[in-house]
Formats: sequence, C-alpha cells, structure tokens
Amino acid sequence: MQGSAVQARSKDFWAGHAFASGLDGKLLEHLSAHVTTTSSARERFPVYAPFTLEPIGTLPHCTPEDVADAVRRARSAQPDWASVSFRDRGRILLRFHDLLLEGREQAQDLIQVESGKARRYALEEIVDTALVARHYAIHAARYLRPKRHRGAVPLLTTAFEYRHPVGVAGFIIPWNFPLILGVTDLIAALMAGNAAVLMPDVQSSFTALWAADLLYQAGLPPDMLHVVTGRGQLLGPALIDAVDFVMFTGSTRTGKVVARQAADRLIGCSLELGGKNSMVVLECADIEATVDGLIRGAFVAAGQTCVSIERAWIPARMLSEFTDRLVERLRTMKLSPEIRYGIDMGSLTLPSQLTTVEAHVQDAVERGAEVLWGGRARPDLGPLFYEPTVLRGVTPSMRVYAEETFGPVVSLYSYTSLDDAIERVNDTVYGLSASVWSKDVAAAVRVGQRIRTGSVNVNESYAASWSATSSPIGGMKESGMGRRHGAEGILKYTQAQTIAVQRGFPLAPPPSMSEQTYADILMRLLKVLRRIPGLR
Repeated sequence: MQGSAVQARSKDFWAGHAFASGLDGKLLEHLSAHVTTTSSARERFPVYAPFTLEPIGTLPHCTPEDVADAVRRARSAQPDWASVSFRDRGRILLRFHDLLLEGREQAQDLIQVESGKARRYALEEIVDTALVARHYAIHAARYLRPKRHRGAVPLLTTAFEYRHPVGVAGFIIPWNFPLILGVTDLIAALMAGNAAVLMPDVQSSFTALWAADLLYQAGLPPDMLHVVTGRGQLLGPALIDAVDFVMFTGSTRTGKVVARQAADRLIGCSLELGGKNSMVVLECADIEATVDGLIRGAFVAAGQTCVSIERAWIPARMLSEFTDRLVERLRTMKLSPEIRYGIDMGSLTLPSQLTTVEAHVQDAVERGAEVLWGGRARPDLGPLFYEPTVLRGVTPSMRVYAEETFGPVVSLYSYTSLDDAIERVNDTVYGLSASVWSKDVAAAVRVGQRIRTGSVNVNESYAASWSATSSPIGGMKESGMGRRHGAEGILKYTQAQTIAVQRGFPLAPPPSMSEQTYADILMRLLKVLRRIPGLR
C-alpha cells in the first residue's frame, strides 16, 4: 500500500473515533520519533486496528544496520548507567510508575486500538506493569547486593559474590500484551544496570514506543533504551547477533530458533513460549466460582494469552450442571469493539489468528466434537470477532486437543479418576500454567504440585501467580526457559563474579612439608569439618 493512501485512511480512522484521553494520530506521529533509525527515508509500514482493520498510522521499516546502530549507542551509554546507584535508578522507575498511572486512560486506549482486547484487560496491563516497576525499584538492591560466602577452610578463606550487568539486553516482544511483555522484563534489566534494545511486533509497536516515551519522561538517560520497528524475520537475527542477552516471548517454534542462535554466540537467553493450559476442578469446588474463573481464564483478551485456559477437566458427576451454568453465563457475555468499560470480550488481533481458530473448531466438529456454545465468527461486530466457544467430546485426533489455539476456545473433559485426569493434563509438550479449583485448598495445592507447569493458580485462573511479583513465573518443557519476576527475573540480566580472599597459608603444601604429609592433614581436616553441623 502506498504511503499516501495509508495516511489518508489513517486520518479517516481518527476522524471516526473519539478518545477521551486525547489519543490521536498526532500522538502516534510523536511516538514514531522514538524509533531508532539511521535514515528518515526508510520505507514505512501501516499498523492496523483489529476492530476495523483500518490503519492507525505508519512506522519505519528498520534495517539490520539500524539494529547495529541502536546496540552500539546503547553499549556506549551503558557503563555510565551501571555506575548510577540503585536508589537513583529506582527513583526513575518510581516516576515511571506514577506517570503510568496518570496516563492510564491513554495507555488503555492505545492498547485497545492495537490489540483489540476489552478495556478491563487493557487495565490489567497497566496494573501489572506498575506493580513490577514498584517491586524492582524497591527490591533490586536486595536481590543484587554483594553476598559473603564461607570458603573451603573456616576463617582462612572467604568468598564474595558480585553481580555485574550483562551489558545490552535485547527484547523481542509479541503483540498480545504489548505493555506487560514490552516493559516488565525491561524494567528488571534496567535496574540491573543494563541498556536495552526493544523489537516490538509490527502490530503493537506504538504501545512499546509509548512506554519508551514515558521512561524518558521519567528521567532515563539518553541512549539507554532504543526501539527498532519492522519485520521480525529481518531484525530478530540482527538483534540476537549484537546484544549480550535476549529475552523472547512468542511461539515455541520461533523460540527454538532464538535459542539456537543465542547458543551459537554463547549468550544467555530467556524464553516464554506457548502453552496448552488446563483447569482442574475437584469434587468439592464451588461451581459458580469455577464457572466464573473459566470464563475469565479462557476468554481473557479473546483467548490470546499465553496463560489462558484451553482445557477444563470436570468431575463426571458435575459435568452436566457445570455445562448448564457455563452456557447460561455465556449467553450474557457482551462482545463489542467499544472503547469503554462494560465489555466482556473484544476482538482477535490478527487475521491469521481468526484463521487458526476457525480451522481448529472446524476440524473438531468434522471429527465429532460438539459445540456447546459459540463456534462462529461475528463479522457483524468487526472483521476479527469470534464468539467465545465451548467444545465437548474432543479427542486426541483433533488439532484442538493438543495444539495451542490462542483464541476464545475451551474444551471440556470429564473424569472419574483424579490420577487419570492429572496424567492427561501432563500429557502435553507444554508446561506453562494451570489452575486448580477446590474448597479444600490443601488438596488443591497437592494436586498443583503434581502438574508439570511453571505456575499453578488455586481458585484463580491466572492473575494470582502473574501478579506475585516476588515469585518467579515461566514455563516447563516446551513452554520456555528462564523466569520472570522475583530474584530470578533480575538475576538473569547479570553475570556472577566470585572474588575469594585467602588468609594465612595457601591451599597448597608449604615448602617445608611433604606432599604426603599435606595429604594426610587435609584428609583429617575434612573428617573434622564433616562433624561440624554448621558447616554442612
């Protein structure tokens, strides 16, 4: 599409929508100035609003040369930032926190325009990002402070552990949670003393640029953060080839490619990948609360969430009542492209996602599954709307059984043996998230410990573990490697250094002692140390 045609249609979009926050095309033009590019003449690409598939603005197609320039400038600025105290770094993040809350309406508008999600779920992005900013602003110094360790010989050897920033961290960001996934890991990297280069998905680049603008308003020094926009297939390899650590969130297939390239350079990487997440309902669960939890967990952001529930395991004796309650609730769900509260579910984000959802449901129906609710696209609401869909009778022969749908589709399964249900829950290549529902919390926790996922929520769909900012979250199996949040979420952006101090004589035979005598003394010393409880 020609640039002039995109610009004209973009003006039509803004003319037809009113945003109380002041969001408009002029703001997006301002944000595009934060893209790091060595040429103002770069070809530009349009960003489309899922609600209408109209363009909202354009951004430069950056090149590998732009990526190299961004990393070079970030690397040059990083040492000065690493010398800034944790207190002063934290002050910048706390100002970012405050600015984020002040500008939340504008951020929600922008997230909705780029992702198509309902406003309540855009709000979740604001809340989570603010929580993470506050957490690391306050606790980073504790996570990264030097630690003293006991050496081999008490009193004679002391070891000190220091944490150094890796240098320049690269972030490859998906489109489904553009603020949370674009900023929360970035916050940890910055607090650890690193510079950063972000490569957001072309669909959600403006949200990432909005966050970068806010960080600079909060006082982040120049060149500490760069954003490059454009084709991931072109820019991703260039980014991984230049940075010192890469954080990737996206599909398992692409994550494996990222991991291989990082391994070739012997740099660290952290990957949050796909999931086929399950809800397990125990016999004594509250049905009303569980139905509510399934609706939130399965249809958050139209199911386009790495931790959304795609499979629900229900005791056989409860299945009929559970299904009736679920369908009754779904009849009242409100789907709409409106930019306001009171909407339960918005649109899918990309045409490719609609294609996948339709293919999964059609395959299941053709192979004998029953659609209890939904199962249709809703072009009357918008080009990418699809009804919240509940399937029953899904079998392993169907794509929807094991493949990640990443859409508003959940399958119900009955069980008579809890052991069998847990075995089936674990029978997947994925291991990202799960939830267990029961009035007996202790029993639910025991079940959760048997599920091979990085996080398990008891009597909540996904938010409890995600919002626990001091506790690590991430994936097992093909759902990823590395963790977000807590100590692990910031330590991964550092390299450990041990400095050991030896006092008295060295850990070697003195000149006046034979090696045999030294060996005998050393063996006796090890036996003595074995009997001192505090040294075990």
